[in-house]
Amino acid sequence: MAGGKLTPRQKMINLMYLVFIAMLALNMSKEVLSAFGLMNEKFEGSNNAAVASNAQMLTSLDQKASEAGGEFAVAATTAHKVEKITKVFYDYIASLKTDVLVGTEVDAETGKLPYESMDKGDNVDQSWFSPGGYSPKGEEIIKTIEKYKADMKAALGNNKKLAPIVAEIENKFNVAKVKNKDGIEIEYLDYHFKGFPGIASLSKLSVWQGDIKKAETDVYNTLLGKAAVAAASYSNYQAMVVLEKSVYFQGETVKGKVVLGRYDDNTKPTKFAGPGKIENGQAVISLTAGSVGEQNINGQFSFLEDGKEIPLKFEGKYVVVPQPKEATISADKMNVVYRGVVNPMTISFAGVSDVDVTASAPGLTRGTGSGKYNMSPGQGTEAIINVTAKLPGGKSASSKRVFRIKGIPAPVGAIGGEMYTVKGAKSRLEVSQITAKLPDFDFDVKLNVTAFTFKVPGQAAVIVSGDRVNAQCKAALARAGRGDVVTISDIKTQLVGSSIMLPRTAPVIYEIQ
Repeated sequence: MAGGKLTPRQKMINLMYLVFIAMLALNMSKEVLSAFGLMNEKFEGSNNAAVASNAQMLTSLDQKASEAGGEFAVAATTAHKVEKITKVFYDYIASLKTDVLVGTEVDAETGKLPYESMDKGDNVDQSWFSPGGYSPKGEEIIKTIEKYKADMKAALGNNKKLAPIVAEIENKFNVAKVKNKDGIEIEYLDYHFKGFPGIASLSKLSVWQGDIKKAETDVYNTLLGKAAVAAASYSNYQAMVVLEKSVYFQGETVKGKVVLGRYDDNTKPTKFAGPGKIENGQAVISLTAGSVGEQNINGQFSFLEDGKEIPLKFEGKYVVVPQPKEATISADKMNVVYRGVVNPMTISFAGVSDVDVTASAPGLTRGTGSGKYNMSPGQGTEAIINVTAKLPGGKSASSKRVFRIKGIPAPVGAIGGEMYTVKGAKSRLEVSQITAKLPDFDFDVKLNVTAFTFKVPGQAAVIVSGDRVNAQCKAALARAGRGDVVTISDIKTQLVGSSIMLPRTAPVIYEIQ
């Protein structure tokens, strides 16, 4: 404002400036980028509110001018000049923000920008700057800022009441060179934008928009006076339900407020009907969460204006979920865990964030993703998984689940990838690889055959080391005829990458054609 106490909105903007400056000193981690994005949302929300508020004040000033004329008519003329100058500069900054966002798409699910990936400032660096200093675009930005200052100074003239606003505009949009931390003077845009992440530049431009909207607001308030702020009609207010959270456990106390969208100390209803009581112009809610599912909160404010009672209804919703009593633990592929393989598992606690859930067991490690774990059981027949959760109210809950530990089932021998009984020519068997498979086993396990026994009818059995027939096998096979059955048995199978030998592998039969 031009003088006097700061409004709540101006206090919020000042606080945002402090946070913004502090953030510039931090490394650009994903958390910092997200923080810039959240601040930009706040800035843009405040700017949108200022646009609507300023339009309302200008309408009030026009009404005063039509009713009283005189000084109000002169003030209205000045205000409309300021409105036009402000809109031109505000829209120009909006176009700069659009340039910053070139190549950046809004997330379809959240409706928000991908803040964490907006860590590059190439759009600004390449458009606003050149090796020798400012690019033509950079020069255009500086000229546009200077024109805005000059136009505002001309519109506000020599009015002493408006002089502090002119001084504040000159200060906030001072484009003179700035000394960096080393005491070296650098160009204004270089200091504030060059090399910064895209989301930081976007936030800074939103701050600029907030500055010019504040200047516009200060002008209107000074011209119209405090009476314009108090003249707003109750029928233009929006009653809102603001809960501490939207999901509650059964039996938990639901806390929140029902407030007016333009709440201040003078906004005091004459009547209130709803689940709470009036305190300083707002309804403070306190009720016990009911049954599980979606619940409604509704009621009505009543205000007295010009001798008439104006009703304002409100409504809201919240969701009740059951209080968790035990963790949800499930093996992703089966209800047992197998020794010798990594068993993926999902462990969660209903209604509790993954960061507040702790699970432990021998061989249990964190996986990738929320609630994901990997279980590699050791010896024994059982694995006990203990889970502890920190509930939203500060209390803790624990649970455990017992899983059976089983070894990998016995594999089945295979010739050329075929199991049980295989038919073919002797020449095929001579070149085929003896392998082992785990039919109907859900894990991707690789097996290696280390030895087997080769038996041709009427010939002595041959014990082979490796996974292919040797010269002795081929000699015995040469004496076999059509219809003879060759048996591959005593197959020794090892888990690839491990010293674990699997249970006895089922034989495979080869019928010579």
